[in-house]
Amino acid sequence: MADNPLTPLKLPLGLADFVQIVEKGFYYADKTRLLYELANKHKQSFLSRPRRFGKSLLVSTLAT
Repeated sequence: MADNPLTPLKLPLGLADFVQIVEKGFYYADKTRLLYELANKHKQSFLSRPRRFGKSLLVSTLAT
């Protein structure tokens, strides 16, 4: 987290590792609760997302 609340957080452009994003203080919108619901309330799910739209980060978040 940024020490000064007026300092904007850095965007994790090009990073797909959840641990690095959290440890280095990048901006991250936590969707963990939604991921849990997706994984536990549905038998199957198909996530169609365009290139460079967070698929690897999603997998890294679930693995962590």
